[in-house]
Amino acid sequence: MSIDDMKIGEAKAIAAMFGGAADATAPWNIGANYLIRTVTMIDTGRLVAVTATELVVEDAAWIADTGRFSDALKSVEFSEVEPFPDGRVIIGRGSVIDAIEISKLPRSKK
Repeated sequence: MSIDDMKIGEAKAIAAMFGGAADATAPWNIGANYLIRTVTMIDTGRLVAVTATELVVEDAAWIADTGRFSDALKSVEFSEVEPFPDGRVIIGRGSVIDAIEISKLPRSKK
């Protein structure tokens, strides 16, 4: 059988074997506030969409300095905060190191 002769169901079955049918949103919680560490910076925002390659957040800020990281995660207080303008911010999922849900979003410049 050649790929040109495949039925859609057969193609879906093969894609599923390689993770092609995985839910792109898992384990993300749409509507939750996140602190997201990437290879170059730390961002915060409310997650509004997840695609196979991007995370989309609103009410976002770049955290230039967290201070003591573990303390900042508990208190959600940071030494330096640079809010993005209102609107959506797109973060490439390939750059994400880790992420954690946080209780509130910093929106004031600090």
